[in-house]
Amino acid sequence: QNLVGVADTASEGTVTAKQLANRPLLRPAEVMEAVPGMIVTQHSGDGKANQYFLRGFNLDHGTDFSVAIDGMPINLPTHGHGHGYLDLNFLIPEPVERIQYKKGPYAAEDGDFSSAGSARIDYRRALPEDYVSVGIGSNGYRRLLTAADKETTGGGRWLGAVEVFHNDGPWDVPEHYKRLNGVLRYSEGTRNNGHSVAFMAYDGDWTSTDQLAQRAVDRGLVNRYGSLDPTSGGKTRRLSLSGQWARQDGAVQTRANAYLVDYKLNLFSNFTYAMDDPVNGDQFEQADRRRYGGFGWSRSQPVQWLGKEGEFTWGVQGRQDDIDNVGLYRTAARQRLSTVRSDSVNQGSLGLYGQWGAQWTDWLRSVAGLRHDRYRFKVDSSLAANSGKDNEGITSPKLSLIFGPFANQEFYYNWGQGFHSNDARGTTIRVDPSNPGDSMSRVPALVKSRGQEVGWRSAPAPGWNTSVALWRLDLDSELLFVGDAGTTEAGRPSHRQGVEWSNYWTPRDWLTLDADIALSKARFRDDDAAGKYIPGAVERTASVGVAVHDLGPWRGGLRLRYLGPRALTEDNSVRSGSSTMVNLNVGYKLAAKSQLTLEVLNLFNRKASDIDYYYESQLRGEAAAVADVHSHPAEPRIWRLTYTQGF
Repeated sequence: QNLVGVADTASEGTVTAKQLANRPLLRPAEVMEAVPGMIVTQHSGDGKANQYFLRGFNLDHGTDFSVAIDGMPINLPTHGHGHGYLDLNFLIPEPVERIQYKKGPYAAEDGDFSSAGSARIDYRRALPEDYVSVGIGSNGYRRLLTAADKETTGGGRWLGAVEVFHNDGPWDVPEHYKRLNGVLRYSEGTRNNGHSVAFMAYDGDWTSTDQLAQRAVDRGLVNRYGSLDPTSGGKTRRLSLSGQWARQDGAVQTRANAYLVDYKLNLFSNFTYAMDDPVNGDQFEQADRRRYGGFGWSRSQPVQWLGKEGEFTWGVQGRQDDIDNVGLYRTAARQRLSTVRSDSVNQGSLGLYGQWGAQWTDWLRSVAGLRHDRYRFKVDSSLAANSGKDNEGITSPKLSLIFGPFANQEFYYNWGQGFHSNDARGTTIRVDPSNPGDSMSRVPALVKSRGQEVGWRSAPAPGWNTSVALWRLDLDSELLFVGDAGTTEAGRPSHRQGVEWSNYWTPRDWLTLDADIALSKARFRDDDAAGKYIPGAVERTASVGVAVHDLGPWRGGLRLRYLGPRALTEDNSVRSGSSTMVNLNVGYKLAAKSQLTLEVLNLFNRKASDIDYYYESQLRGEAAAVADVHSHPAEPRIWRLTYTQGF
């Protein structure tokens, strides 16, 4: 879409169902690669949350990028595996209607985990037709998807979709990933003037091949698709009930939503092999059992201020996480040997925000916002010294200036503050356990971020939209992945800057071309002899795609994705390689309501890594720990064939 005159930044946009239809996807979360500059990979079994890269971040499993589906936030704070854990395996890509994305901390409605950006995913309220889809492919891939909707006599509509999935992957130890997904939704009216209620259910079970030490592959102990612990893997379950309500009364728009989620994960990993326990090995279990719920309400209406007519939006968001158990256990072959730590956590937050947008002249528009968040933490730990309470608040101002349109182009300046929370377990540890009155926290509960962006957007020709954004972002504390613990921890202050160029062109009704490139620089801001490089921080990404829409009986897409090299150590002495992948999707309409689709992923069978880390581990038989590169390979060339029958 041409967003000149509509957008507040050069780096926001909307991805439509049409753009997603011809994207070849290895995993559900790869729909997020439709966000320019975003790369999605995996460092373990496919049932685990994915790895995300954007704007100079290795976001691990979701830190500093927030996602909501039908208004329901998906990131999980104080999670057993990693703070901000973003698991999108329950997403069914086919019913997705749109993805609205923003980058940077410039939007008042975005709170925790949104410093790098945010995305809002919406499911359809109606289907073009009911259908059944059956897929087969390499490495034990099997998928059955059925979706249907039905209009009621009262004008409402039911929509349901069920997915049954199995995949072994290319691993020597078959993944046996089994996924059962379902969504049932009732809606009336439209997105701006109506309401809906949705129930979603997901159950997953898998065996994982974790990242491997390079020396184990070099010595021939395993091949690159092998495993050093065949019992690693996990089980997860997610049930949710959510609702949305909207009313349009003239120029006044009111929205509300609420959600309730029941979630469970038992994750078994072994990243260091036999460094801590040469007899039983270093496998550990991370458990998370929680229920969380919340709500949101907002209203937008015309307001006159300073002699100018503008739109004022204000809202409130609340969330409560009741975590029965977030635990870490030493295990062998998925059997618990001892408890490292087990906690019960109660975490609540309330956010208030307001923003005012005004047109000052025919060439100048502004949006000014203010947000305040308040958090409360209570931790009851198996270790008394780790128990405690904490309360903290943070205020985040925002400002956007929009210049134009000038000859179908627009310029932007954006400034804003945001934040991410820290794991509640780190905020309540007393510095002096012998002094019960000592309430000092080891880490702050809320960490400020500050961002700026200068951008340009243009529609230089019919069907061609292009934008450029120069940005910077400073964080008071970095959230980093710790390899031997398998979790994220608060770290040093950081600075990032970069440039992004995005293009979307439709030269013909049946043809779409898109291309984006992102260059980033990420450094720690403090003085430390270890160095200033942020391990894993992405420096260069690029994506180029061609999509053919309904050219006679044919449709399809061809995509190239580039993930550049990264520093793996703070002194930049060890670096990862780069990867370039090409994926293909070709569809042929056999009849009016039947279609055959072929996907070929990693078309040229490139040998690449999905992720690389550098840390110490110890193989069985080694006398001491060794610092080494640990990698998880990208899957080799695979094919998937899908038959879809409409009704």
